[in-house]
Amino acid sequence: MDQERQRIVVATHNKGKVAEIERILTSVLGPQDQRFEFVTSGELGLPDPVEDGVTFSQNALIKARDAAARSGLPAMADDSGLIVDVMGKAPGILSARWSGEHGDDAANNALLLKQLADIPDRHRGARFCCACALVVPSKAEGSGFRELVEEGRMVGRIIRRPRGQQGFGYDPLFVPDDQSRVTEEQKRANQGLPLTSAQMTAEQKNAISPRGAVIRAMVAHFREVFR
Repeated sequence: MDQERQRIVVATHNKGKVAEIERILTSVLGPQDQRFEFVTSGELGLPDPVEDGVTFSQNALIKARDAAARSGLPAMADDSGLIVDVMGKAPGILSARWSGEHGDDAANNALLLKQLADIPDRHRGARFCCACALVVPSKAEGSGFRELVEEGRMVGRIIRRPRGQQGFGYDPLFVPDDQSRVTEEQKRANQGLPLTSAQMTAEQKNAISPRGAVIRAMVAHFREVFR
């Protein structure tokens, strides 16, 4: 008899993020693992909650709690953003709406470059941060939810003009310090310059990205929680 699949809501409407999460989950679970079925909050017609937390972890929990409460299913959500050292904690939790309109990657990138125009290369250090939350409704009536959170980061720097067509968000401006998975052929094609996240393959980026790290950690929780 086939094992019943566990449905898990991925609390996002961002298509780029959905595709990235699916690639990471498949790379960890393997295409043959059919224990879990992932559905997005967008597919279920769930609204986006108000993200009024002041940290990535708080906002990830807000989204996961809302999706779990509305759907009655376990829900996973992440919140991520870019922190530029010279700008303190900015753009931070406002990364997706830095230019004023949520999800306008081109405008966000353009504004960030303008703000950093006079900053010398040696002071353009930055890091991507990501928090992932899993909220599981308890089977025992009235006993609430089980909540788990993982956090990760990727250190790098901001360049002066976009490079690359892959990924989304600030990927074309961000050069990760970790270039260990970049091939010699890629280095030659890029004239010896380090690759941005947007120039890396999805596999290369996911291997070092904080989203990849926290989702891989979350899969370990899946195996514990849904035994």
